[in-house]
Parts: sequence; structure tokens; C-alpha cells
Amino acid sequence: MTKPKLDNTQNYTLENARVLLRPLESNDLAHLLTFAENEPELWTYSLMPASGKENMENYLNRAVKFRQLGLEYPFIVWDKSKGAYAGSTRFYDIETTSGYLQLGYTWYGKEFQGTGLNRNCKYLMLAFAFDQCGFERVEFRADNNNARSIAAMKGIGCTVEGVLRSHTPKPDGSGRRDSIVLSILKAEWESHVKENLLNRMLQDQL
Repeated sequence: MTKPKLDNTQNYTLENARVLLRPLESNDLAHLLTFAENEPELWTYSLMPASGKENMENYLNRAVKFRQLGLEYPFIVWDKSKGAYAGSTRFYDIETTSGYLQLGYTWYGKEFQGTGLNRNCKYLMLAFAFDQCGFERVEFRADNNNARSIAAMKGIGCTVEGVLRSHTPKPDGSGRRDSIVLSILKAEWESHVKENLLNRMLQDQL
């Protein structure tokens, strides 16, 4: 079996008619600051909040550093239909030896939510992970109380695997969160997830 590869030194751009994803950089603060200052609730369930200028700066700097270390690959999201930056998403916990990675740290401004943008982003990232890089498994995690995020993941074809109880401390110090684990396997992507996701994207255009 060929070992999958995701080269953190390459500037990958993922693109279709609706959206463009390019590598996230520290100087993207100018594009994302409005969300940090005006929509802090976007990070209610996040393990790394980016609300406020200082938190967003830390968020971006950490993302760039972890890309340099080969641990993550973050993207900034450009919505072509609105002609505006919409948010961010990334690959993380990249394990090329075991053929596995996680997809997450995904957030979009309120005006971009529920517009079909997320499906386009997820399609591009899953196609990249499975078809181009050769990964066998893509995993997703979320706070088990984050109903919106869980519904979105199920909507793109994820299978629920279970809940990690008292998995990790909440960033606000209010206790520990339960984390739900979902995934898509390469065989599932090839057999039905890819086609179903494409069909839903086409329906969004009607």
C-alpha cells in the first residue's frame, strides 16, 4: 500500500466554481478580524477560540507554526459567490504512516452559514485527502453539545463512531467536554459519499 502524502511545504489551492481554499497565513488577520471582533459566538464550542484581535492573532500564528511542523494544514476560505472571505478550516493530526488525518477547526461567518458553502469546502478537502493524497480515513470531532456542527458532518456523509466522555477541558475553564467522533473511510468515499455530496452541491445551485 502506497503511503499517503501531504507536503506541508507546498502551497495547495483547492478550488471549484463556488469556493477557493488557499493556505492560511499570519497576515490574513486583516481578512478575518471582522469575525473575531463582531461574531465571538462563532467559537462557543471551539477548543481554540479566536474571538477578539489578540485571540485571532494567536490563532493564526499557531496555525502557521503547526503547518511548518507538518502537524496541520490550515486554509482560509474565499466565497466566490459573495466575493468575500468566509472563514477557515484545516487538516490536523496528520498521520501519514497510518494513513489518517482529522478535518476540523472549521468556522464561517454567519452570513455564509447554511448557504451550501460548507458542502463545497468539505467536498474539495475530502477529494484532496482521498483522491490526491491517498489517505484511508478522515476523522471529525466536535463538542457533543454542538448540534449544528454534528448535523453538518452527518449531512456530508460522516458515520458516528461514538462519544469520548470527559474528553478534554473546555477552554473557558467551566469543566470538561464530551467529544463526538465521526469519520469517512476511503471505501465509503468512493462507493457513495462522493457522489451523494456532489448531488447535494448540484441541488444547492437550483
